[in-house]
Amino acid sequence: MCPIVVAGPRSPICSADRCRSTSPASIGYIRAGRLRALAVTTATRSDALPDIPTVGEFLPGYEASFWHGVGVPKNTPAEIVDKLNEAINAGLADPTIKARLADLGGTVLAGSPADFGKLIAEETEKWAKVIKFANIKPE
Repeated sequence: MCPIVVAGPRSPICSADRCRSTSPASIGYIRAGRLRALAVTTATRSDALPDIPTVGEFLPGYEASFWHGVGVPKNTPAEIVDKLNEAINAGLADPTIKARLADLGGTVLAGSPADFGKLIAEETEKWAKVIKFANIKPE
């Protein structure tokens, strides 16, 4: 799903004149003209909103997206992990599911458990740098 920077009157998803929202929460309002999308925060434009620029088009290198995944306990047997991975990837390949996710601004990133582990490691490293740079501390 692609986070979107929007501007518009206060709405159920936005309590200020400008806010950051996720595409599933805001895409209906954008399509209805109730919110104006300023940019998407992903590295590339959203297929669901192709006319909306990325923040990176104005601030090179900017990218902030989110993802969902399925995890299992560390010592789960490989055959169970493989079976789950196969079933999840099959579901994500289903044209109906793929089309619905795309309509909500989502991009399917099916892959292997190793691919997912790599994504988690990369995202952890990226956001750790942001947290350190911004001197963010737990409350």
